[in-house]
Amino acid sequence: MKKQGIAVVMALLVLLSITAMAATGRYDQQIQQTVSQKMHDAKQLQSVNASVEDGIVTLTGTVGLYQDKLDAAKKVRKLANVSGVRNDIAVAGEAVPDGQLEQKLAKKLAYDRVGYYDNAFNYLALGVKDGVVTIDGDTVNDVARDSALAIVARMPGVKDVVNQVNVLPTSMFDDSLRARMARAIYRDSVLGRYATDPVDPIRIVVDNGHVTLYGSVQSTMDKTIAGIRAGSVPGAFSVENKLVVN
Repeated sequence: MKKQGIAVVMALLVLLSITAMAATGRYDQQIQQTVSQKMHDAKQLQSVNASVEDGIVTLTGTVGLYQDKLDAAKKVRKLANVSGVRNDIAVAGEAVPDGQLEQKLAKKLAYDRVGYYDNAFNYLALGVKDGVVTIDGDTVNDVARDSALAIVARMPGVKDVVNQVNVLPTSMFDDSLRARMARAIYRDSVLGRYATDPVDPIRIVVDNGHVTLYGSVQSTMDKTIAGIRAGSVPGAFSVENKLVVN
């Protein structure tokens, strides 16, 4: 009897699964038509093709920018009865040498948060290989992270993006420590000149009380003084000096 009961349960599960797939699949033609229309209506997506199976949309074809690839998937995910999206679109825009692409992105990102309170407290690093951009580092909030990712996604020549940016945890203690670190470093008579260059400041990353200094300075003495000033601020659990001397 027990074996018969298990067999009945298994049969019911299979039947429910088939029914669910059939229910999902019945919208495939409707989804196909809607997706095709959406792609046709957007000038930058007219070379994108779509196929649908059991509510899952597979996007193929080409676009000019990586951001266009993201936008195509975003449009599809909003449609009724779509249960998933496979984004196999290729970015076929202009080819830019990796070194040149990295320089352009670094300059754009350096200017991105100028004028915002968090500018000196974010640190981002780039790597580019065959048009694939890897971006990592730490930001105070997700606004700074998303802004950086948007810049990368819209840059001609970017074929794909690997996002390894860490958004630091919200902490009043860390916020207080950031402010005190900035005062200690930028009010120093030697280091004050770095405060006047908002594009390339000494970057102060604070993560749960642990401080890391990033960026570039003009001399070994400047690096040493920055480390001493940061180390003199009470409340920091550790200070790591990763400043680079130009």
